[in-house]
Amino acid sequence: MRIRRVYPIEENCMGCRLCEVACAIEHSQFKDPLLTFFQGRPQSFTTVEVDGPVSFSLNCRHCDEPYCVEACITGAMHKEHDGRVIVYEDICVGCYMCVVACPWGAVSPKEGAKKAAKCDLCPDRELPACVQACPNRALVFDTTEELIFSLPEEEEEPFVEG
Repeated sequence: MRIRRVYPIEENCMGCRLCEVACAIEHSQFKDPLLTFFQGRPQSFTTVEVDGPVSFSLNCRHCDEPYCVEACITGAMHKEHDGRVIVYEDICVGCYMCVVACPWGAVSPKEGAKKAAKCDLCPDRELPACVQACPNRALVFDTTEELIFSLPEEEEEPFVEG
């Protein structure tokens, strides 16, 4: 099975953080920007990392062999048959072993609750909110194989002996 994931395209990211805003709104109880930020507890499951002129969006990789799932003591962190790694909040005890285990820093404590939280790939949408909001196409929602084979090939420099 080929799993669709969100992949950052570093050279396209301009650090605008619209992906963070879109994620926070999508996962709020209001689904409205003003209500989300003035009356809710906005939490984004993607984070834009900026280091000088370089920026990229960091989100859950929905790993093939996720460390967060291995570390979960209750089974609340679970890999679904479609490849998504999700949190079953009703059985999460908030031990945060998954937070510690994730090498990407993509699992975090949920705002206002002693539960783990992470990207769920917006299961009620055709495209995740972060991908749809990105004005510069710095996020791609695709399978690894399709992404690799759709990237333009780089021309190799001719080898000159001299």
